[in-house]
Amino acid sequence: MARTLVSSGSSFEMDVGYSRAVVDGDWIFVSGTTGFDYNAMTIADSVTEQTEQCLKNIQSALVEAGSSLRDVVRVTYVLPDAGEFKQCWPILRKYFGEVRPAAMMISAGLADPRMRIEIEVTARRQAGS
Repeated sequence: MARTLVSSGSSFEMDVGYSRAVVDGDWIFVSGTTGFDYNAMTIADSVTEQTEQCLKNIQSALVEAGSSLRDVVRVTYVLPDAGEFKQCWPILRKYFGEVRPAAMMISAGLADPRMRIEIEVTARRQAGS
């Protein structure tokens, strides 16, 4: 199976030289995704709203790649303020509670000070996905 690139349509992808997601066989690698609403090109102030939007953006990329959140096997969360992570748990549980992927949280600065969380996932399409 050929390598396929998935784009969100953001000009940032071309500026930096990356793809929203890369499909390689049954594997889907979704780049670090922030809480920007790409339709409105806005970002909410709260970490919880950004978390919800991150997961919607990831879900959209996975669907375009022929997959879904239920196929996620690995997730990495990056937050500038580690103290805010607990606020995200109910949203993460909503999306991943039954999937329960391997996970890691890192506290680090992000590219834009408005960003409160960035999420990266790896998924593997299952038979029937």
